[in-house]
Amino acid sequence: MKLYEYPPTRSIRVRWTLQELGVPFESVIVDIAKGEHKQAAFLKVNPAGKLPALVDGDHVLTESVAIVLYLAEKYSDKRLLPRDLGARAECYRWLLFAATELEQPVWRIAKHTAIYPKDKRIAADVALAREEFEAMGAVLDEHMRGRKFVATDAVTVADFVMAYTLDMASVVGLLDRFGELSRYVGEMYARPKAAMRIKEAFAKLKEGRGGAGSPSRAPPR
Repeated sequence: MKLYEYPPTRSIRVRWTLQELGVPFESVIVDIAKGEHKQAAFLKVNPAGKLPALVDGDHVLTESVAIVLYLAEKYSDKRLLPRDLGARAECYRWLLFAATELEQPVWRIAKHTAIYPKDKRIAADVALAREEFEAMGAVLDEHMRGRKFVATDAVTVADFVMAYTLDMASVVGLLDRFGELSRYVGEMYARPKAAMRIKEAFAKLKEGRGGAGSPSRAPPR
């Protein structure tokens, strides 16, 4: 099994899932800073030129949420996706909430403050995106009161996706008013097999170390 990854992209979600599962895998670093995601070798894996991508035998899968669900289904004995229909529906609910209600405004903020060229950035969209995140962040913050995990009483892949999404939000200063979400993120990343945080990944890139902070084969930690 190969994971095409590059921290701090959403490939962190997949690496985290693999580490929690304890599944051996080969890490293939695709250096976005060098444009490797646009080169022919990687485009054969994912024509969209985006990370992550997972190759499992003859099966190639992209989109981080789809990949973590695939892994949870494949290794169902690890119980990272509940067998009970109602509990599984809760996982789907919060996976989609993370991807649509939370990640989209965070990604817009990132694009209009750092990613887009300055002449394409729209300050008004940053303010609007912050409002949208805060409204939905309040919903999740209330939901997390008295809860350790987002979907059920046990950890699921929804937690890895949600924690990473909230870590994205913390990078752009969106979690300051949400005590429950800050607690949850801290607890999730304190897990023994958690992936590195986004700020740590950025720091390693600045230091020129790159990589995913772990051996290239077999799940670390």
